[in-house]
Amino acid sequence: MSTDSVGRLVLVATPIGNLEDMSPRAARTIAEADAVMAEDTRRTGKFLSSRDRLYSYHEHNSTGRLPQILEFLKSGETVALVSDAGMPGISDPAFRAVRMAIEEGFTIEVIPGPSAVVTALAGSGLPVGRFAFEGFLPAKKGARKRRLTEVSDYSGTLIFFTGPHHLLRDLAEMEEHLGDRSACVARELSKVHEEYVRGTLSELAQQFADRRIRGEITLVVEGSGS
Repeated sequence: MSTDSVGRLVLVATPIGNLEDMSPRAARTIAEADAVMAEDTRRTGKFLSSRDRLYSYHEHNSTGRLPQILEFLKSGETVALVSDAGMPGISDPAFRAVRMAIEEGFTIEVIPGPSAVVTALAGSGLPVGRFAFEGFLPAKKGARKRRLTEVSDYSGTLIFFTGPHHLLRDLAEMEEHLGDRSACVARELSKVHEEYVRGTLSELAQQFADRRIRGEITLVVEGSGS
């Protein structure tokens, strides 16, 4: 158990694909934490010798987990919060636990590490001086149109997450609302089948139209001022 008198909430970045990207500090923090809250317990379990301290924490149960996290913190324990992959809080509910811990006066630490957002941006070949991360587009078509209209005048590079079943839809709607801009599909980053496919939005749509699309995708799109 932790010897600290004050509880700590530690956000731990984990590999987005290649397990060799796990830093020694991140591995040690997870191994020594009194409790580990994980978006995917199967993935995080690979870094633990025992699952006794491992708890699920994801979009569907995060609100119910907050009292338990607070109880751990009030007991002076260290809670490590881990996402499915990458930095906790990026398109996952980690911010709720962070906000609660801050409001209750507990220490927050962040163990830096891999991020699909900056990895895709760096490899895209698009301008990196200014960028905006938009996460996943809304599920409803009208809301997607509003979001894309809102960002259409942004001069920096735009970064989105999308799934294999939504890539062609997103490419088509981006072309419709943003124009046929240069873009990059960054797929399966740091994994065996990693690839960066570059072209205009319409060219990318053509390239992927006849492919069986798999894996996690980060879509990087040039801004209006590029």
